[in-house]
Amino acid sequence: MSPAEIGWRVTSQIATRVRAHRAVPGLHAHAVAASLADFRAARHRPVFLDRGRAHEIAAAHPQLVEYVLAAADDACELRFQYFGYPGVQLNRPIDWNHDPVSGVHWPVAPAAGIDHRTADGDPKWIWELNRLQHLPLLAQAWLFTGDEKYTRALFDQLDSWMTANPPGVGIAWRGAFEAGVRAVSVAIAVAGVRDSELLTAERYAAIVELLAESATRCERERSRFSSANNHLIGELVGLATVATLFPDLPDAPHWERVARAELVGQADRQIHPDGVGAEQAVGYQIFTAELFAVAIALWGDRDGVAPPELTDAVLRGAQFLAQVGDPQPRFGDDDEGFALRLGAEPLRSVAEHLDLVAGLRGAPADDPTVVSAARAWFAATRLAPLSLRRPSSAQVHGESAYFADGGVVVLRSAGRRVTVDVGPLGFLAIAAHGHADALGVTVALDGHEVIGDPGTGSYYGHPQWRTVMRGTQAHATVTVDGSDQSEMAGAFLWTRHARTRVRAVDLERGVVDAEHDGYAVGRAPVVHRRWVVAPPPGSELSSWVPLDAVLVVDLLSGTGRHDLKLTWPLPPEVDIRRTASDETVLRIHDRDIARIATFATQPMAEFATRGDEASGHGFWSDRLESRTPSWWMGMSGQQCALPTVIATLVTRDPISETSDVEIGFRVEAHHHGGDIVVTLSRGGVQQRGVIDTRREGQVRVAGPPT
Repeated sequence: MSPAEIGWRVTSQIATRVRAHRAVPGLHAHAVAASLADFRAARHRPVFLDRGRAHEIAAAHPQLVEYVLAAADDACELRFQYFGYPGVQLNRPIDWNHDPVSGVHWPVAPAAGIDHRTADGDPKWIWELNRLQHLPLLAQAWLFTGDEKYTRALFDQLDSWMTANPPGVGIAWRGAFEAGVRAVSVAIAVAGVRDSELLTAERYAAIVELLAESATRCERERSRFSSANNHLIGELVGLATVATLFPDLPDAPHWERVARAELVGQADRQIHPDGVGAEQAVGYQIFTAELFAVAIALWGDRDGVAPPELTDAVLRGAQFLAQVGDPQPRFGDDDEGFALRLGAEPLRSVAEHLDLVAGLRGAPADDPTVVSAARAWFAATRLAPLSLRRPSSAQVHGESAYFADGGVVVLRSAGRRVTVDVGPLGFLAIAAHGHADALGVTVALDGHEVIGDPGTGSYYGHPQWRTVMRGTQAHATVTVDGSDQSEMAGAFLWTRHARTRVRAVDLERGVVDAEHDGYAVGRAPVVHRRWVVAPPPGSELSSWVPLDAVLVVDLLSGTGRHDLKLTWPLPPEVDIRRTASDETVLRIHDRDIARIATFATQPMAEFATRGDEASGHGFWSDRLESRTPSWWMGMSGQQCALPTVIATLVTRDPISETSDVEIGFRVEAHHHGGDIVVTLSRGGVQQRGVIDTRREGQVRVAGPPT
């Protein structure tokens, strides 16, 4: 951190402790009645959850109503389930500081003095409960049915929360980000039940005071410097939501000006001009984009339009995710965060996010019979139809694309999708949610992911999982001497960052050539350079690398001898078997779908690890705080002399299920001066390709060996 950032953090901590003892005024007593009347009538403010819209949604999508009501009934009965943890049944009255999963009771003490990083419990669970994101479900249920049990539950729980969590006290107030995300849900839910008789003047005044306190913290304590990632967006959108829905608060005009100006300024920083999220994490890209979407919907509902910088960021991000396509892309962290929870889905998929964005921009649903609550409500706003003003900076050729700003290459053709990570570690100096996966590759064939990213694993619940799952050995790249490419200094902090250099991306021929300097340190530095060859139809390289295959060639150069390990993480549904021709066959549901053949110029042995508790290797994480055994396979060698070349071919399985003959590929690679010669053999037919390491992106077919 810079001296300026250190100074800011110190003064912020002091200021936070001082403010914890100061009350933030809401409305003057004489103004409460008039403010409540304006609130009920939605004067000078937008409407998001609304009775008229609810009737239209219910008439068009009755199954959606049933889905929301089931989730709201769980909230009424205090049944909650977060992340990969088991569901829990809370007692009445709710103890908002008790985590029933771990049994930890968080202290009722000034929030600024609670160190959530060293506590025994998982603050993510207790934060999720205290975000009150189930309140919009209760508001919707009341709008759909008129049943007061839902508003009673909403106000009883909100009253209970405000009593148990005075401003600045308890884990729920640990950070302005939590206050901002919670303010979005509370403000929108209460606005949805604004004409309920249970919203008394006294209750309204208390809620407004809570939201004013939240907005004040979001403005004064908002994230800066290396922390100005999705946390800053959550704080600014919380600020914007309170200011927009409660414009008669004394500071509301100022809050809205601050929120609007900074959100507009952050739009291009948080989502690159090519549509890739700056945090190098698909989950956080969706979360950030949907935070933007909340501000867009509120301002659009009030004014008919929203800042074009925000709408462009959301649209170009959706365009990137759509171009990557199925199966769902993922890289970096994912903590399953919601900007505004309107349904019971446990996490937002890419497809669901794209559907929400389509609703926001006024596009019809692909399948009108299957519409999410999020899409329905965002589509119901009075926002004018959106279009992308400024084209994405991505380079596109056919079905393939290169997102240079974010560092993602997608090579696609004939049912094959390959992604290559050539981007930075993460966003800003701490790169909090990035993984040490430089030059990582994913491969999907016929809609099945066969090589992928094993996921996040854990944040606080299982620290050892966190270390492994964000490390290099958990990703489809090469590890040198058992070290990560970048250096961890905490669960959300990286110090030294590996830097990737893109030498060439040739979409027309299907070639990526890049390297990183993550191991170019110490007495015996090593440079990892990787070529990925996945030719599209029409490329002359397809006579060497088949159209349904991808060739990955790794060159480790430098000094000394080193332990090398190339990992291919496979999803849990993929099983493996070995063939007589030294290939590994990947299988799903007892059906062969792909083959992997590898060759190294130094002695290396194949390995396959599944569910190894001692090392933490061989696991896949689809949900935070959960993991499933899966195969991590590849090649490893000790004290390999450099340069070392490792060539790997992944191909769709060509064998008929009724055939008894194994006709697989064999791979050989040789390093001759500046050339790497890779020979692929199948059924006695050999074809050579040459990679000229002295030039960038120079790959050619050389014909059969002489």
